[in-house]
Amino acid sequence: MLDYLALGILIFASVTVFYGIIIIHDIPYDIAVHRDHPHQDAIHVAGWVSLLTLHVIWPFLWIWATLYRKGRGWGFDHQADKEALLTQKIEQLSLRLASIEALQTAADNDASVSSKESDGNASEGAH
Repeated sequence: MLDYLALGILIFASVTVFYGIIIIHDIPYDIAVHRDHPHQDAIHVAGWVSLLTLHVIWPFLWIWATLYRKGRGWGFDHQADKEALLTQKIEQLSLRLASIEALQTAADNDASVSSKESDGNASEGAH
C-alpha cells in the first residue's frame, strides 16, 4: 500500500515540477505580450531554447522582455528629445526674463526722470 502511495506522490511531484518549469519559462513571453513587445515571438522561442540550456539564458530573456514599452519604446532615444525640449524652454525663459528686466529698467528710468522733474519743479517753486 505504501508503495502505491509513494508512487502516486512521485508522479504528482514530477508532473507538478514539469508543468511548473514550463509555466516559469513562459514568464518573459507573457511580459512581452503584455507590453506589446516587437520581438514577442523571438522571446517565446528563446524561452523554449532556454529549457534545453537549463534556463541559463532565462534571466536575459526577462531583461529583454522588460526593456520595451509601447508608449516609451526602448527608453533610450527619448532622452535627446527631452534635452532639446529643456534647452528650448530655457531659451524661452531667458528671453522672457530679458524682456521683464528691460521693462523694469525702463520703469525705473521713467520713475527717476519723473522724480527729478518733480524735484526740479519743487525747487523752482521754492525760489
